[in-house]
Amino acid sequence: MVKPFPSKTHIGNHMLHPETLMLNYGYDPQLSEGAVKPPVFLTSTFVFRTAEDGQDFFDFVSGRREPPEGMGAGLVYSRFNHPNSEIVEDRLSVYERAENCALFSSGMAAIATTILAFVRPGDVILHSQPLYGGTETLLAKTLAGLSIGAVGFADGLDETAVRLAAEDAMQKGRVAMIFIETPANPTNGLVDIAMIRRVADMIGQTQRHTPIVACDNTLLGPVFQRPIEHGADLSVYSLTKYVGGHSDLIAGAAIGSKAILKDIKALRSAIGTQLDPHSCWMIGRSLETLSLRMEKADRNARLVADYLREHNKVAKVHYLAHHEPDSVAGRLFARQCSGAGSTFSFDIVGGQAAASKFLNALQIFKLAVSLGGTESLASLPASMTHSGVPADIRQKIGVLDCTIRLSIGIEHPSDLIADLAQALNEA
Repeated sequence: MVKPFPSKTHIGNHMLHPETLMLNYGYDPQLSEGAVKPPVFLTSTFVFRTAEDGQDFFDFVSGRREPPEGMGAGLVYSRFNHPNSEIVEDRLSVYERAENCALFSSGMAAIATTILAFVRPGDVILHSQPLYGGTETLLAKTLAGLSIGAVGFADGLDETAVRLAAEDAMQKGRVAMIFIETPANPTNGLVDIAMIRRVADMIGQTQRHTPIVACDNTLLGPVFQRPIEHGADLSVYSLTKYVGGHSDLIAGAAIGSKAILKDIKALRSAIGTQLDPHSCWMIGRSLETLSLRMEKADRNARLVADYLREHNKVAKVHYLAHHEPDSVAGRLFARQCSGAGSTFSFDIVGGQAAASKFLNALQIFKLAVSLGGTESLASLPASMTHSGVPADIRQKIGVLDCTIRLSIGIEHPSDLIADLAQALNEA
């Protein structure tokens, strides 16, 4: 085994910032012919120097043994690990100030693999609402078909309501996981992560098994929110969105402690939800500009949200920075988040008919699902991303027929506002 050149997180007593670490952490050019940027390792398998290395590496990647201090797990087969995934996993870990990370072939692969690593038939998942439409469908249909229950709560700020939902969940079976999404897609509803940690501990004392707390951090992370610092066990992502950031790849991640990631990585290897080398390389490229892109889009979104709030054809804007500072949500936003991000929704006056006219009139915004790319997107969640959610549930969680979701990109903000203005005039 070759011991890699150690990656620096400090210069003396000075801690290096994520913006710097995303350019060099986890990669030693001397292991790749001195290339300043990591190559794409397009190989399915790796050569062992000795039979003993082959035995050791299989033990390490399977989790049967830990590698020696300062050494990697070794490279065996690209379904288990490969250099491009290891570089990105190291960088995402250090960005979230966590111990470990696992990459996946999609955000839903990350969520499904994470859930299946800890939840068994007869167990129950306690979850916030709304969730991303794909996650809602996974819980309500796929996992329900495996006899895994789900109990939701709509107010992530009300500890009493969450504890009542937890009591209900425990009546149905062992609560193995609490899965939250904060801010929620598409309503920007917040969930108090520290409060969820308290509820998880309460459940653990009652049923003698503490559920894993997993937080979907796609909308704000890792630049504006780090859930593990507030009590979550896992931070999960669709890397397709802001981290990938260019609408040109599909990927996901789960970040947490080495102990928790051990089971997740074992299942990932078994069912083959690992991410391919080229997509990993593209994410590594995108991480170098992540903070620049998210901060620019965040500034644009504030201007757009402020404009929409004053428009007479807009009934409500669901934007984090519009919470009153002294409100429960406002205080949580200040404590848990360092920015409002650039994905939010608004309710247009005139219902679904007006929403459709507005979307059809847009000229700069692209009418498409997904979010977090450099370009601005608009969609109608009730008939698109959340169309599989029953109408009564959509009404309960605030995903209305008139709710339009915007993902603000890095264009000039005055151009975006001009496009919204003319489209609202057509609605």
